[in-house]
Amino acid sequence: MILASVVPANAMPAGLASASAVMVPANIELPDFSDTPWWLSLIKAVGIFVYLMLQVVVVIWFERRVIGRMQQRPGPNRFGPWGILQEVADAFKLIWKELFIPRQADKVMYLVAPILSGAIAFISFAIIPLGGMVYMFGHHTPLQLTETPVSVLLVLAAAGIGAYGILLAGWSSGSTYPLLGGLRSTAQVISYEIAMGLSLVAVFLYAGSMRTSDIVAAQDRVWYMFPLVVSFVVYVITMVGETNRLPFDLAEGEGELVAGFHTEYSGMRFGMFFLGEYVNMFTVAALASTLFMGGYQAPFGLHYLWDGRLSAGWLGLLWFTAKLWVFMWFFVWLRGTLPRTRYDQFMKFGWKFLIPVTLFWVMAAAFIKGAQSGLFGTAAWGPFNLVLIPILLVVMLIAWAAITAWDRAMQDRDVMTVVPSEVDPFAGGYPVPPLPGQSLREPDAADRMTARLAGSRAAAVPGEQTAGVLTQEAVRPSVASPDTEETDK
Repeated sequence: MILASVVPANAMPAGLASASAVMVPANIELPDFSDTPWWLSLIKAVGIFVYLMLQVVVVIWFERRVIGRMQQRPGPNRFGPWGILQEVADAFKLIWKELFIPRQADKVMYLVAPILSGAIAFISFAIIPLGGMVYMFGHHTPLQLTETPVSVLLVLAAAGIGAYGILLAGWSSGSTYPLLGGLRSTAQVISYEIAMGLSLVAVFLYAGSMRTSDIVAAQDRVWYMFPLVVSFVVYVITMVGETNRLPFDLAEGEGELVAGFHTEYSGMRFGMFFLGEYVNMFTVAALASTLFMGGYQAPFGLHYLWDGRLSAGWLGLLWFTAKLWVFMWFFVWLRGTLPRTRYDQFMKFGWKFLIPVTLFWVMAAAFIKGAQSGLFGTAAWGPFNLVLIPILLVVMLIAWAAITAWDRAMQDRDVMTVVPSEVDPFAGGYPVPPLPGQSLREPDAADRMTARLAGSRAAAVPGEQTAGVLTQEAVRPSVASPDTEETDK
């Protein structure tokens, strides 16, 4: 695939050239920007912005209503019919809220971070084909802002830049909790971008191109979510982690980080992060629809009816929007169903499971595609795929189980060698709870003498803390033996 974009087709081997060529069906018209003046591109850019903003408003209301039903409560129902105007009230509230800058904040970066997070989320939609060729203001133009030979890489690059907004917001606030939330969120985004990028490599191999329009055209008969089911599942998992949504919204863990990287933001500065998160949901959903679900084409082969008219023109935008909302419902369903995961388990799942699985799957997909194209001396491997793909899945599951068992054995060995079997609960003057497998050491006469001296000194000097030493009888009287009190008397 990479060679196909660099080496001329006549200089490549016949098998590789045939594997890299993009076969365009007769009923699909590739985008042609030759009849698109600059002012029409500007109109399309404004139209994409309005299209996303309207859907963000609707999806916020949709999420609150659906989760309310899941939790047996009505949700927003006061302002407007079915509470649809509640989002307008929330927007006015954010606009009129007081804006402030923390005293220790880096003012420039503090103001740039929300703008960066909110603006970057819109860039990816520039290369997403929302529909086919249409007539707009007398010009024949595609429902797509622009196209590049590496369009999908542009989306991944924009997602990487968005991580800077999160990191800068946490660092520039001059506070501990936002800094921890920014670092945690950045590590999460970077970790899951690796698995996301690897999951898309198989799509590039099958389509023979990185252009989104070519990938859509290559799915005229079969969506890639079926032959590349592993890539699709991995991408769906990573897109939830990429957007910081439940059960992976670990950058906003209220229990330990208050609100995460945007704790010190208020008003529309906070609203920019909020907007960027929801627009990013539509971005990853649009990329999933384009790469795995046929883009703007009608589902289940319906685009073959009436010479492809069901997917032509503005009808393609209708199908594309319907696919987006399937993923929006999926996001809402996850939030109302699953609890938040633990951060170390989430990172271990990304690094120790998703990345190895995608690496193995990319090699398997390259082998299958090469066999289908005759690169390995076989002209037709179609029937064998029904047997080969399940075998590869079973091998991956066995390898994952073996790695998991080995990792668990190594952890058990570390616990047995490092963690002592007996622990002093008052080491350093502070009560320390025992770890699993540990037992508390019974206090001896020296411990009771130290506690008695500390208590007498605290009584002599009211309000003074003596090197953090606490009386064991006051903090944990159950540690002492039953006759300790009689012995002390």
